[in-house]
Amino acid sequence: MSRRTEGERRQIRQASVVIVVAMVLWMGTSFLGGELGLPVRYAFLVDMLCLAALSWALWVLFMVWRKGAGRE
Repeated sequence: MSRRTEGERRQIRQASVVIVVAMVLWMGTSFLGGELGLPVRYAFLVDMLCLAALSWALWVLFMVWRKGAGRE
């Protein structure tokens, strides 16, 4: 198993925080949107924002993985 550099560990932590925040935001707004009767367009907007955040985090983690695989 290879050792991660400080920059890679920082990227992994950042992506992990983005994943957690996006999921909590997604679940929270889905629940509150239903309870408050918000229009569907707001739910769709939050869905797209959360999917964008999750896609970004996946890309960052993939790039860190590729960089680590190249060192082995």
